[in-house]
Amino acid sequence: MNKIKNYTSSVPPERSVTQIEKRLVAHGARNIMKEYGAEGGLAGIAFIVNAHGKDMPFKIPARIDRVEKRLRESVRRPRNGTISRIKDQAQRTAWKILADWVDIQMSLIDLDQVEMLEVFLPFVYDVGRKQTFFEKIKDGNLKLLKE
Repeated sequence: MNKIKNYTSSVPPERSVTQIEKRLVAHGARNIMKEYGAEGGLAGIAFIVNAHGKDMPFKIPARIDRVEKRLRESVRRPRNGTISRIKDQAQRTAWKILADWVDIQMSLIDLDQVEMLEVFLPFVYDVGRKQTFFEKIKDGNLKLLKE
């Protein structure tokens, strides 16, 4: 398990989200919105950036359930309270990794290595269809990936 970055992070998800918001705002993001899952935990972040003269919505999911699944796989015999601790750790880990990822992407943008749209293109969000660009491709709505 020690190959997974931040798998023991103690940073609260809210602090990681605040870090993400600050970096996004510093790079022109507006209308930042937090998305919450069925259990009330932070599930994603959405924002609007003006890219090439057009306001573009983006939505980045945290996919806490997938992180939790991976963390659970590393436990052979869970003790009393282990599952609850894993749920909490999954949120901290997922958001800390996203905060680090956004920070790195913004550094690449600052160094003129990439453009904002180039980095976040998979997360461009179609509000009408409630899908990201990546989800459209994956679902076959855009035939760019062949199986």
